[in-house]
Amino acid sequence: MTVLIRAAEAESLSASGVTLLADVPDTDGHLTSHRSIFQPGKEGAPPHLHREAAELFFVLSGSLRVLTGEKLIELHQGDFLHVQPNTAHAFEAAGDEPAEVLFVLTQAKPRFGYYRLLERAYRGETDWSEVAKTSDLYDNHYVESPTWQNR
Repeated sequence: MTVLIRAAEAESLSASGVTLLADVPDTDGHLTSHRSIFQPGKEGAPPHLHREAAELFFVLSGSLRVLTGEKLIELHQGDFLHVQPNTAHAFEAAGDEPAEVLFVLTQAKPRFGYYRLLERAYRGETDWSEVAKTSDLYDNHYVESPTWQNR
């Protein structure tokens, strides 16, 4: 199966800065992928983990601060990071420039519904408690991290 998503055809979620590329149903169950742009000073995702999915980060431009386990690292343009399942992680733009990142999740559940729900929460069209209720559905489990809180 070949999947081609042209930039002009990709669904863009402007409030969250997410561009949806390919989801699990599109890739015959193999992966889901999206591109995100994080503005300086704006958290990309709070600490969370995926019980089933591994997550790959590839920084297209800018810098990204990432929590992985209990370590904080900074990724720069061209850097690649693999986060194993059951590893707490969080991320945000680092520095004064936006960070553009390609994400790929393998062994993932379909996730585009999650990103659309986040978009509605960012726009104030749904409550954040609705996002929290979808942990098992989208394999996105929020966790506490003193390291992230004290960054």
